[in-house]
Amino acid sequence: MKKLIGIVTMALITLATSTGCANAQDQKMDEKKDLPKVYMIKDITSDNLVKIYKALGRNAEGKVAVKLSTGEPGGHNYLQPSLIEELVKEVDGTIVECNTAYGGGRSNTADHLKAAEDHGFTAIAPVDIMDAEGEVRLPVKGGKHIDYDIVGSHYPNYDFTVVLSHFKGHAMAGFGGALKNISIGIASSAGKTWIHSAGESTTDWGSPSQEDFLETMAEAAKAVIDHCGDNILYISVANNLSVDCDCDSSPADPQMGDIGILASLDPVALDKACTDLVRSSDDHGKIHLIERIDSRHGMHILEYAEQIGIGSRKYELIVLD
Repeated sequence: MKKLIGIVTMALITLATSTGCANAQDQKMDEKKDLPKVYMIKDITSDNLVKIYKALGRNAEGKVAVKLSTGEPGGHNYLQPSLIEELVKEVDGTIVECNTAYGGGRSNTADHLKAAEDHGFTAIAPVDIMDAEGEVRLPVKGGKHIDYDIVGSHYPNYDFTVVLSHFKGHAMAGFGGALKNISIGIASSAGKTWIHSAGESTTDWGSPSQEDFLETMAEAAKAVIDHCGDNILYISVANNLSVDCDCDSSPADPQMGDIGILASLDPVALDKACTDLVRSSDDHGKIHLIERIDSRHGMHILEYAEQIGIGSRKYELIVLD
């Protein structure tokens, strides 16, 4: 009898343990299901840009803005028109930009269009400098630095935004990815100064703390995200991984190899995945880009962006090749 009781007890313990493991596994699967998905293709080709766009399952419809950097004259690391042409045509997009706030070869519309032409962008699609005729304000909900973002006046004319970013380093922000592309990138010339000054001025960059500057970038990104709703998606190409931005007229040469194409409906998850892949790379040259990111406290923008509700630093990475 005692032996039978022991067998039954062991069976119950085994059942309870198995049930507990199953419940824990189910919980993990549920948590994973709820995480934003970041898709990745290692082979950087025109066809794969279209493939990863389609994997997102969100069609770009209506009048489509493709936000990218046309690249400062003298620079050479920007996304090449030959690489992106197929995707831009797939969505029947207009390449959109705003003028810079630091002088250089893209600080006025005529020069900016000339740079876009010289770099080959006008040959593949229409190019719209969105603040050529002024600017408009987009409200920032729940911000502590700015109550509004200042963007090119043409931006509200678009129904959908494809955020096509070149992931790389950045002299001020540490790195440039999706969040930078929709904050500083969509901001008008005065709006760029507004962000850099953490909401103090549209004419003087001032000297805000690094954290305030990064947080203001996140708040400006939130204004764009709130404006777009579901009519936006994010694709980043992690190639030509210089420590410098495409806004630099003489950027440093890349010191690590290309990573791939990544895409998500969550810009925070996308930027976090890009930085995680840099850090986990076997390429020793990554130390230079990591130093650039960390010396500028670059990860803080993702912490704050998550805090104000525009994305998640946790994600599920899905490799498609």
